[in-house]
Amino acid sequence: MNQPVTVVQYGMGPIGCLVARLVAVRPDMRLVGAVDADPHKVGRDVGDVASLGRPLGVDVRPDAGPLLASLRPTLVFHSTGSFLDDVGPQIEAVCRAGANVVSSCEELSYPWVRNRGWAERIDAAARQGGVTVLGTGINPGFAMDLMLITVTGMCRDVRGVSARRVVNASKRRHALQRKIGAGLTVERFQQMVQAGKVRHVGLPESVDMVAAALGWRLTRVDDEIAPVVAQQPVETEHLRVEAGQVAGVRQTAVGWEGELKRLSLELEMYVGAPEPGDYLSVDGDPPVSVSIDGIHGDVSTAAIMVNAASFVAAAPPGLTTMTQLPTVCWRAPFA
Repeated sequence: MNQPVTVVQYGMGPIGCLVARLVAVRPDMRLVGAVDADPHKVGRDVGDVASLGRPLGVDVRPDAGPLLASLRPTLVFHSTGSFLDDVGPQIEAVCRAGANVVSSCEELSYPWVRNRGWAERIDAAARQGGVTVLGTGINPGFAMDLMLITVTGMCRDVRGVSARRVVNASKRRHALQRKIGAGLTVERFQQMVQAGKVRHVGLPESVDMVAAALGWRLTRVDDEIAPVVAQQPVETEHLRVEAGQVAGVRQTAVGWEGELKRLSLELEMYVGAPEPGDYLSVDGDPPVSVSIDGIHGDVSTAAIMVNAASFVAAAPPGLTTMTQLPTVCWRAPFA
C-alpha cells in the first residue's frame, strides 16, 4: 500500500493556509508540521490557523530547524516571502535538513539571470542534500510564462510573444489591495514605487524564463510601473477608492534582442477591473492567440504548488524550474 508523503508547511500566511487546507484533504500527503514566526499563530492548531473547521493535531512552531530535524519530512511547502535575500537562507536550511522544497517565492521561479548567486547557492545546497527545489505559482510560474511557452509548440516559427493578465482585485485579500496601491493618491503611489513597496514581484523573472525557453538572448528588459486611476468610486470589503485615486497597478516588462521586441508581459491588477482574464498571443507561423478565464491568483498558486509536489519528488537533485519538469498537472492521489 502506498504511504502518504510527510509534509511541513513553512509559512502560515494566506498562501500557506491555502496549501495546508489542500494537503489536509489529500490521502497521499500527511501534514506533520508547520512553521510561522507570528506569535499570534505559534502554538495554535494548523486547522484553526488555516480556518479548516477542524483540528489537525499539528501545532504551529516558531523555529524551523528543530522541527525539521525531529520530523525529517519528505517535502516542505515554503511560502514566507517574495525576495531571495529574505528567504534564501530558509530554503538552504531546508535542503540541509534533507527535504524537497516547493516555494511560492517569486524570485525563485527563474533566478538564474537576476539572482544567479542565490541560484547557485540553493542549487548546491539541494544537490548536497540530495533534494529538489522548485519556485512556482500562478504568476510567475504558470500563467504569463509556462503557458505562453507551451502554446509556441504549435508554431513553425516565432517572431515574438506577449501576455496580458487582468486581475480584478476587488475580492482579493486586504494586504494585496494595499500592495498594489489601491486608495493612494497618484503622488503617493509614485513615491512607493520608487521605494520598491508597490510592484508585482516576478514579472522580469517571467521574461527571463520565456526568453531562455525560446532561445532568445535578450540585450535589455524594460520594466515599467504605472498607476491605474479610478474613473469612478470603487468599494471593496476592505477599502473605498474615490475617483481620481489609484485603483491598482499596471506593470509592463518588455524584452529586447537588439532592436527586436521579442516579448511583452503586461499585468493589470486593480479594484474594479472589468473582464479579468489571461490573454496570450504568439506572433508566429501560424499566429496563435489564447484567452483564459477563471484563474484565481491565490487559490491557483496553492494548487500548482501541491500539484507540483510529485513531479519535484521524481526530479533529480538541484534547483529546477517549471520549464524543466514534465507538464505539471492535477493527478489522482497515488496515481
